[in-house]
Amino acid sequence: MALLHHVLSLLPLVLLIIILSAHLGWDAEARKLHNPTKLFVFGDSYADTGNVRRDDGKSAWKQPYGITFPGKPAGRYSDGRVLPDFIAKSLRVRSPVPYRIRNWRPQYVKYGMNFAYGGTGVFDTSAPYPNMTVQIDFFQRLIREKVYTDTDLRNSVALVSVAGNDYSFYFATNGSVEGAPAFVASVVNQTLKNVARIHGLAVKKIAVSGAQPLGCLPLLTASSSFSRCNSTFNTLATLHNTLLSQGLAKLKEEANDNSSIVVLDLYDSFMSVLNHPSTHNIRNQLSPCCVGVSRQYSCGSVDPETMAKKYTVCDDPKSAFFWDLLHPTQAGWRAVYNNLLATHALQ
Repeated sequence: MALLHHVLSLLPLVLLIIILSAHLGWDAEARKLHNPTKLFVFGDSYADTGNVRRDDGKSAWKQPYGITFPGKPAGRYSDGRVLPDFIAKSLRVRSPVPYRIRNWRPQYVKYGMNFAYGGTGVFDTSAPYPNMTVQIDFFQRLIREKVYTDTDLRNSVALVSVAGNDYSFYFATNGSVEGAPAFVASVVNQTLKNVARIHGLAVKKIAVSGAQPLGCLPLLTASSSFSRCNSTFNTLATLHNTLLSQGLAKLKEEANDNSSIVVLDLYDSFMSVLNHPSTHNIRNQLSPCCVGVSRQYSCGSVDPETMAKKYTVCDDPKSAFFWDLLHPTQAGWRAVYNNLLATHALQ
């Protein structure tokens, strides 16, 4: 009798919820669209989870990459998880399957897809892999093939990663510091075209990673024994981020359709962790965990004749922010992810 009385006492509240739901359109489909179930990823090694081929000799498929997760090399440029893995976690979906193995893991296609290839940029680089324009071509082809429906696309988030390979290629091919600002503008303009194209394919929630502090990458801090960042390259990254934020704000305004197009501020998130490492249980800020034994070797290198290791690994990757000369550790990415959560960038 007491239980019946309790149930009856809740009926007014239940009826109110039903009435409000009908009035405001809070039906099952609407609730579903507010909770994305798919993640589509475009970009480079900061986002690649296995698209680079095993047989091309790239470091992502060499020991000791992947020693933290999944325990062996798996195509991630880190000792473990990378940015899309943490973004997927925030969305409560499985990390999307790499495009290269989509036909081998068809059961995972429902969670989205990762089109990112390590070493690529918005333009062509020295990496023999599809740039972002071609990655979006792959995505569009799957849409035409009805792998993903309009509802799937509306119920998704896209992550666009631009980590700086265009700039590396620019300077490696005799690009000048004087000409860098104009080149930055061209990289940002192409990024904006890519984002507009993804948006035009009915993906209304898009997160674009800003440039990390390029001058703090171990590749550039090595000259100071990993003690200080390079201000010239950080200024370059700041210019990139300013132009990107302005361009995305204009794009969102022109879309005028309640789209959510946001910048993931990797610059501030990286710097927050690097400037306050103990907060994130990081002891080594700028020093990479895995390095070659000399300048001619890198993380994962072996002697081609004896197969002897030509690299060293720090005692505890969980205490290092950087894994190799370019990429964060899993611990580093987790710290950046937590900072993005704290600043509401992922909420």
